[in-house]
Amino acid sequence: MTRGRPTWTNWAGNQSCSPIGIERPTTEAELAAIVARAATAGERVKAIGAGHSFTPTACTDGHLIDLSAYGEVLWIDLEARQVCVQSGMRLAALNEHLALRGLALENLGDIAYQSVAGATQTATHGTGARFRNISAAIIGMRLIVGDGSILECTADENADVLEAARVGVGALGVLSTVTLQCVSAFNLHAVEDAVPVDDVLADLDAHVDGTDHFEFFWIPNTRWALTKHNRRTAEPADARGRVASFRDDILINNLGFEAVMKIGAWRNNWLPKAAKRLPSTGRVEYVDASHRVFASPRLVRFYEMEYAIPREALTDALTRVRRLVDQQGRYIGFPVEVRFVAADDIPLSPASGRATAYVAVHVYRGTPYDQYFQGVEAIMNDYEGRPHWGKMHFQTAATLAPRYPRWDEFAALRRRLDPAGTFANSYLDRVLGPVNPAGATS
Repeated sequence: MTRGRPTWTNWAGNQSCSPIGIERPTTEAELAAIVARAATAGERVKAIGAGHSFTPTACTDGHLIDLSAYGEVLWIDLEARQVCVQSGMRLAALNEHLALRGLALENLGDIAYQSVAGATQTATHGTGARFRNISAAIIGMRLIVGDGSILECTADENADVLEAARVGVGALGVLSTVTLQCVSAFNLHAVEDAVPVDDVLADLDAHVDGTDHFEFFWIPNTRWALTKHNRRTAEPADARGRVASFRDDILINNLGFEAVMKIGAWRNNWLPKAAKRLPSTGRVEYVDASHRVFASPRLVRFYEMEYAIPREALTDALTRVRRLVDQQGRYIGFPVEVRFVAADDIPLSPASGRATAYVAVHVYRGTPYDQYFQGVEAIMNDYEGRPHWGKMHFQTAATLAPRYPRWDEFAALRRRLDPAGTFANSYLDRVLGPVNPAGATS
């Protein structure tokens, strides 16, 4: 780190940087002024929301904008079921605001700590074969581009920018405000149970297509998968009690699980015995508001890599991942998460143009991951796998460009909106390429 400069570190603790300064704007004018000053001085700018990305997407040696004080609801249109928020708003807070007004987001991921900006810029998703990722709900935005000017982006104004910037990886500008299309609030009937993973794969289409939101977690080095079937329902809420929720979500799934992971990090061969001593929550069934079912507490820190592959490739790919885990001879402990989303039309979305299965692998923070993650990535490469933009991977622009049919379209827009590379950093240079490579034209 650079002496005399502040230090920023992400949630997982695996990325850090020493910017010129960390600034916390509270208004759009302040936000735009930071970018304009940096551009004039030839300095770089990056913005952070909750810092939940595992990559150096937000790292910079320039100015770091912390959006934590820029997270208000600006307006809600109940009739149109739309909401406009400042980009630093956390999803958890947004969910509560919407619920009070009888609204909800159509789909959510399994955590809600992220900011709206961070979640959408990296194409964060939930699960459900008929539902798209969170970015697809964006119908408008105000984007601060490379010279500090503000672009209003809607279906009628700068529509090409809106289309691409919904998943911009922070390369097209700093999001100021985001307008999201919502739906009427709904409940989910949740059933969570352990099933042999071979049985899940043998009847995969029935699980995925027969449930609104299906996902499963394969437990490495075992034959078991934890399944989650979430069905949309008009049934009244019949939630777990506070004691049961605290026992399952906090004591077992977080505190107990972390204790097992610490044992595994210390003595890897003790991991299976320690895991067997962890109490099981057993079959769980309840009905609750969608945002409470979708998202769960995540207190254990970890590293994660996630790949999007064609849905039809999932069974073959996961079978190979299971074989890899057995061959590597190290107990993993962390489940492998599998989810499903519908195709979308966003140029850099990992689900762009194809029905998608996501495969996410994790390790406990501070434990070795290179061999495991690189082995999984090699498998995903065989299916034109696209990494989640907020999670670890080893790809470059050269390996990624052929996997995105609209890659050149995004690159041209980047050159137009940020010709001087105000929002560039070494990570974006690696995964997207330089803003203006030799011979490039807009």
